[in-house]
Amino acid sequence: MADSKLLVPELSEEETMGAERARFEELLLQASKEFQQTQTSRPESTQIQPQPGFCIKTNSSEGKVFINICHSSSIPPPADMTEDELLQMLEEDQAGFRIPMSLGEPHAELDAKGQGCTAFDVAVNSDFYRRMQNSDFLRELVVIIAREGLEDKYRLQLNPEWRMLKNRSFLGSLSQQNIRSQQRPRIQELGNLCAPDSLRLEEGPEKPHLNLWLEAPDLLLAEIDLPKLINSDESKAAFHRKRKLLVAMPLLSVPS
Repeated sequence: MADSKLLVPELSEEETMGAERARFEELLLQASKEFQQTQTSRPESTQIQPQPGFCIKTNSSEGKVFINICHSSSIPPPADMTEDELLQMLEEDQAGFRIPMSLGEPHAELDAKGQGCTAFDVAVNSDFYRRMQNSDFLRELVVIIAREGLEDKYRLQLNPEWRMLKNRSFLGSLSQQNIRSQQRPRIQELGNLCAPDSLRLEEGPEKPHLNLWLEAPDLLLAEIDLPKLINSDESKAAFHRKRKLLVAMPLLSVPS
């Protein structure tokens, strides 16, 4: 028969993990209730009137395409950083920098020759737009992100080659757009879920960190930061039919 003293660390660890799981479920339930309460009092969208900026010309398999890059003070600005800092971030993590923008619906227009074409209005923050006017790098970056955003949203294939119109700041007319009243409305930052002491590395305490937010009315996103704790190559996730997300993450071995 096993010595009961040898079972104490194992039982203690199970109790710790159980307490963390219960704490997580409590925070998740609380966040969901608070979010539902805010949704009843906060309008889902705000109508804006974009201001003219500049217009670029490209094409797709269906003909000429014009993209009106415009701006509005109602759109949140991107993170404030220098071009050198932005270049370094893009080299390290291309998904780490985002430029909030509103992608308008396609509208049929006539070009200078009276031929049919398609135009899109893409709006960014007004202060960021003024900064972009003095930077070829930022201007080209915005055009690339706008083009890729339109391709993803409307299932298009746009020619990456483009040119800016010299004598026109926009083609057609700039229509009003509806944007979310609050960009990336966060449900709640659920705090640090502490790992057991036995799983912490020698460099110092590394704690998992969970963020949960509503990206769109029908899209819930979760971000879990697990520094130096898991084996990412062996981690797996599955969605249970009872609407439970199961994630299996093997822990890295602790240095002796």
